[in-house]
Amino acid sequence: MIEPETDDDRPRLGVLLRLGVVLLILALGAGGVLLVRIATAPDPARASVHADLTGGIPVADVRPGSLTPVDAAVDAAAQPQPRAAAGPDPLRTWAQRLAVPAEVPARALMAYGNAELALRTENPGCHLSWTTLAAIGRVESDHGRYGGATLGEDGRPSRPIIGVPLDGSPGVRAIGDTDGGRFDGDPDVDRAVGPMQFIPSTWSRWAADADLDGVGDPHQIDDAALAAGRYLCANGRDLAIPADWWAAVLSYNNSVTYGQKVFGLADGYGRTAR
Repeated sequence: MIEPETDDDRPRLGVLLRLGVVLLILALGAGGVLLVRIATAPDPARASVHADLTGGIPVADVRPGSLTPVDAAVDAAAQPQPRAAAGPDPLRTWAQRLAVPAEVPARALMAYGNAELALRTENPGCHLSWTTLAAIGRVESDHGRYGGATLGEDGRPSRPIIGVPLDGSPGVRAIGDTDGGRFDGDPDVDRAVGPMQFIPSTWSRWAADADLDGVGDPHQIDDAALAAGRYLCANGRDLAIPADWWAAVLSYNNSVTYGQKVFGLADGYGRTAR
């Protein structure tokens, strides 16, 4: 889940990472746009990420700000490619080829790959890779499969993925309702929703319509992945730079452990795709 942003927080985090003052990250936090700010004492992941999804994910032994994950883009065959005027859809072919070795549903890979393709055009200086989105999608919802859900061809889980109520319980920030229950079904408090776990108030800012159906829907993985990609690229970040990659991921969840798990997953996806 993404932490809520302020205009001042994210630049400050980037500076701290560049200076290597890693211990200050937890104290100062990162401004996120997709989710809420959590107190740093409890594990921020408890606010939106379902804890049982992350328990089996290894924590990469890497210092925040020191490295970026392996980039699959060095091999053209490992990159998603845009649709041609005629013939098979290369994005689907790429996703189907990679699904088994990466252990990621092909439909989810199509969403992550499509988001990379979109950002290559609209924000090429960000250097967003599908591997980072896939890693976040794994941690946040197991690629839309949390709780036994299946990801349909329409890009929607078979049942909505709704996070815990943000009601001020231990380890959870209190966030009052901002959507009248439209996205999360809760008229009293907000909850993170969908495969990438957006809070309704932040979705209203970063909503995307990647599947071109005329509606930005946080429950639809194409829309959610593109919105998450734009969020990670915000403020001029270049994710090929270690400090910026870590600033982006920690803004999604201000937990070093979270960032190290995302790093390990993204690195693994990159190596698998090569």
